[in-house]
Amino acid sequence: MSAITVYAAIVLYFLFGTVVAVLARRGMGEGIAEFFLANRTVGGFVAALTYSATTYSAFMLVGLAGFTYLGGVGALGFELIYLSGLVLVAFFGPRFWLVGKKYNYITPTELLGDRYQSNFLGIIAAVASVIFLIPYSSVQLIGIGALLEGLSGGAIPFMAGVVVAAIFAVTWAWIGGMRSVAWTDSLQALVMIIVATGSVLFIVYRAFGGFGNMFAALETQYPAWLTVPGPGFFNAKSFVGLSVPWFFFCLSNPQVSQRLFIPKSLGDMRTMVIGFLVFGFIYTLISIIWGFSARLLFPDLAVADDATPALLSLDIVPTAIALFVLLGITAAAISTVNSIILTLSSMVSRDVVKRINPNIDEDFELLVGKVFIPLFTIAIFFFASLRLGLIAVLSVASSAGLLVTVPSLIGAFFWKRGTAAGAITSIIVGGIIAAYFQFGGVQPLGWGPGIWSGIVSLILFIVVSLFTEPPREKAEEFLAYVNGALKEKNAI
Repeated sequence: MSAITVYAAIVLYFLFGTVVAVLARRGMGEGIAEFFLANRTVGGFVAALTYSATTYSAFMLVGLAGFTYLGGVGALGFELIYLSGLVLVAFFGPRFWLVGKKYNYITPTELLGDRYQSNFLGIIAAVASVIFLIPYSSVQLIGIGALLEGLSGGAIPFMAGVVVAAIFAVTWAWIGGMRSVAWTDSLQALVMIIVATGSVLFIVYRAFGGFGNMFAALETQYPAWLTVPGPGFFNAKSFVGLSVPWFFFCLSNPQVSQRLFIPKSLGDMRTMVIGFLVFGFIYTLISIIWGFSARLLFPDLAVADDATPALLSLDIVPTAIALFVLLGITAAAISTVNSIILTLSSMVSRDVVKRINPNIDEDFELLVGKVFIPLFTIAIFFFASLRLGLIAVLSVASSAGLLVTVPSLIGAFFWKRGTAAGAITSIIVGGIIAAYFQFGGVQPLGWGPGIWSGIVSLILFIVVSLFTEPPREKAEEFLAYVNGALKEKNAI
């Protein structure tokens, strides 16, 4: 496919998405809650689409397809672990929504700082989120860069694709905050699911004559890819090490948990959860089939993440289909990046700058958040240029680091005895361990960083809390309100 054709499709998509973002901006009001949360008035259908688009990124059709190419059916189990973690949204979602409305929380880290009555905790949690979301954000840019490079046969350099992705993300996040992101996410989620479904059906029926023939070929040529533990990429310890952080993704990743503040009612939140579950299950199956197809058609790829570009380079794939898939993956990646950028900008302005200087006004706070948007984009651009490792592995590395916030988040709603000292210690020490183990290649007893960061942060949170003084008055007030409100609304 010619570079001009690819560039033309990308430019048209960017222009259309920008028009959508600008139209969304027309309904935007004033203030922090409006810019970062769309004033908590997002309907269930749009909430489901923005939640889906934020969650499912370049990781799926590029990363999960690559995982399937390497590890077979184990990749399906790995991703279904994430979907099973949706029970956490059903359980914690109403709680987040209620306290968000009551205390006007803008970010999950603001919730932590207020619940444990510690400005320092809010700052530490926000900084940790920024650090650990750099790899996951860069993954989205890497996915688009690799896809454009592969689809154009190298005519479009990898870095050109990274630049394109960065420009998309910063523009749509800057234009109109959460309202623009929610609208562009909705557009992108629809593009993602329609294009992914159509393209996988096209590949399967054009290349194999149907699903039956495809799986028959897998059984004959690659039977290990259809069995557990598979051809050797997965074993029990590696599978658990990758899957545990994924299960807690909806709580640990702030760009996802912040979405729990935006529905306009609990009924809309239920619609969001159900819609996401349907979307996620379909998109997971599509990505797995995509990886299996690549294994059969391109058995000797040097890099598993090249599976999708290789499929799109086939002569049986018309240019129009390949372009739509390109746009679908671009949509997935950009929706995740601009959501992350928007969330982190809200955390920097609310949980770092505002806590350091409580006297700043809301206009300056908003300005700080907007200035952070291009700064963070530059940071992830440089990280993406390093092109480190498999996309899926980098994604899980971020989740392993963010997992350290989960014990204090759960404790906020269920343990009166939890303390700020316990939360701070668990985040700092657990985060250091996660980073050192991940990038140092350390795996004590064969278990990955996601297991150790979770265990260490949980133990430290409990032990340090038991030896320090909790904010009893705030804990009583917070938990009494949540429990009382849940009973009143029959949301338990």
